[in-house]
Amino acid sequence: MEFKKIRETGDLSGKKVLVRVDFNVPINDGEVLEDYRIKKTLPTLDFLRKKGAKTIIISHLEDKNKKPGTLRPVHNYLGKVTPGLFFASGFSELEEIGKGLLDGQTVLLENLRFWEGEKGNDENFAKRLSSFGEIFVNEAFSVSHRRHASIVTLPKFLPSYAGLLFTEEVKNLSKAFSPSSPFLFILGGAKIDTKLPLLEKFSRLANEIFVGGILANDFFKAKGFEVGKSAVSKEAGNYSQILKDLKVILPEKVLIKNDGGEEIVKFPNSLNNEDSIKDNVVKNFKQLEEIIGRAKFILWNGPLGNLEEGFGEGTRDLANLIIQSQAKTIVGGGDTLSVFDDSIMEKFSFISTGGGAMLDFLANETLPGITALQEGNLTSSG
Repeated sequence: MEFKKIRETGDLSGKKVLVRVDFNVPINDGEVLEDYRIKKTLPTLDFLRKKGAKTIIISHLEDKNKKPGTLRPVHNYLGKVTPGLFFASGFSELEEIGKGLLDGQTVLLENLRFWEGEKGNDENFAKRLSSFGEIFVNEAFSVSHRRHASIVTLPKFLPSYAGLLFTEEVKNLSKAFSPSSPFLFILGGAKIDTKLPLLEKFSRLANEIFVGGILANDFFKAKGFEVGKSAVSKEAGNYSQILKDLKVILPEKVLIKNDGGEEIVKFPNSLNNEDSIKDNVVKNFKQLEEIIGRAKFILWNGPLGNLEEGFGEGTRDLANLIIQSQAKTIVGGGDTLSVFDDSIMEKFSFISTGGGAMLDFLANETLPGITALQEGNLTSSG
């Protein structure tokens, strides 16, 4: 998969470089709660600073209700590790700051989604953004499945490159298309409509597939089990072929919460109509332990439990099983990563910052943002 990379930019001294990042991180009372995506972007920002570039960072930020919020808390956090960092609340302020920006200095523009042109993929908005830079760098793999102006249209107007993290994402996730065997594919979370194509695709590539989370509830229901008040996907999936596939493994036990507030471990086929599945139990799941133990490649996306209600034990237990194996291990999905501490995260072979982007890339073997990098250079140079 060929696209230009940031190390191929040549002399950047004094050049204005627009960098699209994903600083869509959780914020509470003006403080950054989780900084993994920010930290993974720092090597590219440091690279540009050391090369003497004048860096303009552009990003989006939304809360759980998809409401855009200010990037000022991110600026306050980033300012502690990024020398000479400015903040521009709009285009006029960005223009003024840009006039006095010195080599190696950086400015963060306010949330792109405060402008309708971003999500609307407006060409004039993208052209206005491009006027602030001489080079464009996409370091936002995790949002590159979106057809937004700063992802797919901006590269038409500037010489465009992939950032260091973006390049690593593509390189490592591409290994899933020709994996070492035995290959174990683990899929959790929800959204069966986006994940069913992945199950169908990897049923041909993987030796075994373990399905957990709300997806597993869908399969329990399809098998005729009582799922009570458990969360299930709204979309009706076609499970017939996958249920026939002997490579698909479902959780052996589940943690339920009933109307009385009791939390009980049960077999999936023994629920009553008052039960609600909150987590998958993988401790002492011998079949899964054996499969993980002999795997040479493990790809995992999506949590096993309801993390918003604090049910992360199954996800953490699965992580501990995986990192004890000798397999090459790739894990992704923002929700999944939120329950890991540093001691777990550092033991995976690679951690993807993408959730939906990771799924789309695995399903389609490309993303709109990748195509834009490939085609944009032809447009901007022609």
